[in-house]
Amino acid sequence: MKLEKKLVFIFNPKAGKGKIKTSLMEIVDIFNKCGYEVIIRATQAPRDAYEQVKKYADQVDLIVCSGGDGTLDEVVTGITEVGSNVPIGYIPAGSTNDFANSLFMPKNMLDAASMIMDGEIYKCDVGRFNHQTFAYVAAFGLFTDVSYETSQDLKNILGHLAYVLEGAKRLLDIKSYHMKVVTESGVIEDNFIYGMVTNSRSVGGFKNLTKDVDMNDGLFEVTLIVQPKNPLEMQEIIRNLLSMEDNSDLIYSFKARKLTIEADEAVAWTLDGEYGGSPEVVEIENLKQALNLRLRSAQ
Repeated sequence: MKLEKKLVFIFNPKAGKGKIKTSLMEIVDIFNKCGYEVIIRATQAPRDAYEQVKKYADQVDLIVCSGGDGTLDEVVTGITEVGSNVPIGYIPAGSTNDFANSLFMPKNMLDAASMIMDGEIYKCDVGRFNHQTFAYVAAFGLFTDVSYETSQDLKNILGHLAYVLEGAKRLLDIKSYHMKVVTESGVIEDNFIYGMVTNSRSVGGFKNLTKDVDMNDGLFEVTLIVQPKNPLEMQEIIRNLLSMEDNSDLIYSFKARKLTIEADEAVAWTLDGEYGGSPEVVEIENLKQALNLRLRSAQ
């Protein structure tokens, strides 16, 4: 077979206990059988996937990446910044894989590679965070630094449990931030211990923290948790999150296309599980259907 199309395959060799290594040649064979000449690039350092995407975006017909949500974030950021419409395929290999779970992608790597080859274009929303891009979640506050502070070795050994163990340490020392949140629907001002702006059915490995999610409708799901004044209020927050009830004054939950968040101090944010900076003012905007994603069928 003459290979008439080009594909760059960018993968994180350390993600998910390095399981990509056992499937690499079979994945490439799947791509070859579908007529693709494959350029293989293993990431060597943080931001390497981002740089590789910028290098190859206008040279290939398809970009496929494999790794965790951080690798995906770099690829989405790179493709968005160069303004390319080249499709992206994703083979999840991380510890949590929120984005893949939200789009019901196969967990088996070979099945995921076949899905990309058989797939159609799904136009997925992504987010703009000031001058940065994120694939599915921007968050601050309680637990949000867990992902980028938990070591890769620990993540590989324990998987999702690593996040839970690291996060549990934070319950005794909850910091709040006084913020004003401006959206097209109005203004909210309060003290918050946690906030997330998402385009995902799964966050931190926990499903259904957001509901009625359509990942290409141009809307984010926004959740803001108010600082509890006592243990009973903390129990109320946890109970409402676990039951998906929407009847607590301690949790704001709404949809928005765009929002501005002003804080009285610098606040550390995480974008797709990676450190996103510590700004005092944040503008977040939904880039509707900006990402061309290869999926088996419209989700």
